[in-house]
Order: sequence, then structure tokens, then C-alpha cells
Amino acid sequence: MSVQTFSRAEILQKFNIHCQFLAANDFGGFKQEFEELNEVGKEFSTKAGDLDVNRDKNRYPYILPYDHCRVRLSLQDLQPHSDYINANFVPGGGSERDFICTQGPLHNTMADFWRMVWEQNVSIIVMVTALKHKDTVLCDKYWPLERGTVFHGLIQVTTLTRKQGPDYFVTTINLRQRHCPSERIITHYHYRSWPDQSIPKNPSPLCTFTEHVRQHLKAIPRLGPAVVHCSAGVGRSGTFVTLLWLMQLCVRGIQPDVRAAVKDLRQHRMSMVQNLEQYIFVHQCLLHWFSRGTSASSPEIQGASSI
Repeated sequence: MSVQTFSRAEILQKFNIHCQFLAANDFGGFKQEFEELNEVGKEFSTKAGDLDVNRDKNRYPYILPYDHCRVRLSLQDLQPHSDYINANFVPGGGSERDFICTQGPLHNTMADFWRMVWEQNVSIIVMVTALKHKDTVLCDKYWPLERGTVFHGLIQVTTLTRKQGPDYFVTTINLRQRHCPSERIITHYHYRSWPDQSIPKNPSPLCTFTEHVRQHLKAIPRLGPAVVHCSAGVGRSGTFVTLLWLMQLCVRGIQPDVRAAVKDLRQHRMSMVQNLEQYIFVHQCLLHWFSRGTSASSPEIQGASSI
């Protein structure tokens, strides 16, 4: 069955009308859609994350991976719970495993994180959080910021290059397993200026960053999923994956459906796109991204910044 496709200008026009409708009556449409998503995924179990032996591997005790799509590591030394990491496979428009969304690594889970990257053939990591906010650690530093090598378990992590983009850093990392000649090259994207449980001040920098990642994913063979993480791996991570997913659909001429995408993501990891502000921001970003490729002036969702 063929999917109806539209030009970029047609998608922008339809999506702009849709957003204005949702924004009417004090954002009543946005609020209703977001509230309708509240119960999505609540029926799924989180037994592995709830086990006593795994609790210190969770950055936040209330953000746990669903059992049915959690990433399972290889067992280490026949230890029955060594397969656990707080991470889920999530869709992104191509398959049910386009991305892995996970929490920012803890000091005691860094080796597990890099083991996951190795075992799942990951070649791109997208980090959408700062390491710290004031005195609060949002993510432990799991790679060398400057050129150099660290070991996490059996994985040797070497930073080769680090380049600064407009609002982000792109780091090239070499991975090797101890006593093993094979090696991998990982591209690490770090967008640092996205505040925890909130949104950036304007959509332009994030759209530029997301488009950069989208172009990279398009250009390389997909050996494994891309890893996306923030601090908890749900709010900013979910917002980023939703935006990237819908950008990819729009390039193919398919009308975006933010509500359907967020619903699908929440069936794979809890609380994806964590609050109403982030939900509206996905729409704002798409409007901004659309308008840059047309002759139309950039439309806005009036008053959305006050939410």
C-alpha cells in the first residue's frame, strides 16, 4: 500500500495550520494530546530494573527500562544479572531498533555502557546534556574530553579528535577490546546547552544539530542502532529522537504526526518527551526546520515560550 506524499511547502502549510489549531484556546489542543499520552506504556513491566541487585545501576530510581525491549548485555562470568543496563531499543521510522535511548552513564556503569556500544555495533552516540548543572552531576564523564585513552572494563576508549560546531562538539573515538586486534570508530555528538527537564531558548541551534546528525546517519551503513542519551534518557532524548524521526519522514514527503511518534516511543521507553513544554517544542522545531527550506517566513506557535 503506497503512502501519499507531499511537497515540503505542502507539508509546511498543513503542519502550520495544525499547530495553530492545537495552540488555540491557551494551547488546549496541545494539552489534550499530551494528557492523552499519559497512560501510554504504563502496562509494561520493569522487573529487571526493580531488582535489588540492579538498583545502583539506575541514575534515577523512578526511570526504569521496560523489560520487553530493554537492551540485554552479554553475561559476564556467568553472573545472572550482568546483562542489565538502563537502556531500551526505540523506533525511529525504519525499525523497532533504530535507536537505543539510555541514561547518562554512572561511574559504576561506564564499562556496561561501552560494552553495549561494542556489542550492538553502535557507530554514533548523541549526548544531549551537559555533564553537570551547578553542583548536580547529570552524566559522568565516560570518554576523554581531550586526546587520550582510558579503559572501562575490557574496552579501551581513545579520543582521536574533537571539533567544535556552532553549539556542539563532535568527537572521534577509537574503541578496542583488550587483547583483541579489532577496533571501531565512534562519532560522539555532544549538545551541551539543553537545560535539564526544559527546552533550549530557540529552535534554530537544535535544528541545525539534529540535521547534522540526520545527514550523518543517512550517509553511513546502519550496522547497529544509534545511541541517544541525556541524564535520565527520556525527556531530552525522547524529544531529540522524535524530531529526528519526523525530519526523516518529511524528507520522504510524509506528513509528520508528533502525537503518533511520541505514543510509539512511549511504548518502548517510559516518559519519552517528558513534559508539555518539550512536546510543544518538537512542533516549534519542525516548523522552523520546514521554513528554512521554503520561501515562506518562519511561522511560530504564538505564546508557546510562556508554557
